[in-house]
Amino acid sequence: MRHRNSGRKLGRNPSHRRAMLRNMVTSFLEHERLVTTLPKAKELRPLAEKMITLGKRDTLHARRQVQAYLMSDEVAKKVFDDIAPRFSDRPGGYSRIIRYRNRVGDGAEEAIIELIGSGLAERVVEEDEAAEEETVEAVEAGAEEKSEAKASADESPSEEAADEAPAAESEAAEAGDESSDDDKKADKA
Repeated sequence: MRHRNSGRKLGRNPSHRRAMLRNMVTSFLEHERLVTTLPKAKELRPLAEKMITLGKRDTLHARRQVQAYLMSDEVAKKVFDDIAPRFSDRPGGYSRIIRYRNRVGDGAEEAIIELIGSGLAERVVEEDEAAEEETVEAVEAGAEEKSEAKASADESPSEEAADEAPAAESEAAEAGDESSDDDKKADKA
């Protein structure tokens, strides 16, 4: 029976599990968003939120605790300078877990964990708008090119085409002669 044994083992021994979670917390706070498996995200959340709560205290002791846990001093500085002030009015609940998909290789359930306010939903809307604008611009550019091509074709198609056709035929014939000479040399060798 495992009564009152909290936490997930995540298929790792204690030292590996601790190191993995420290690395994940550091990466999560650095990028403010992480795609991982659902159980790992659920284990990661309280640890990351504890770092943010320590960042809100902004005492020397809290700074030392955060630097001792996180793997990067730059990320520790970011917690105190950028992340903690954003959540100064919020009493916890700094992150959200969004179920994402089942991983292709092994079917593990993946999740996105992100800080509130970093805006996955906002990013998705912005990406959709940007893609829509690119599509509209491409359609407009294609329409302009077609109208320009029609206009140039209407001006003097017979004279330009007559001049370009013999030149293109002679260039193709020369290229064909050179390639056949190369083939003959390769056959001899």
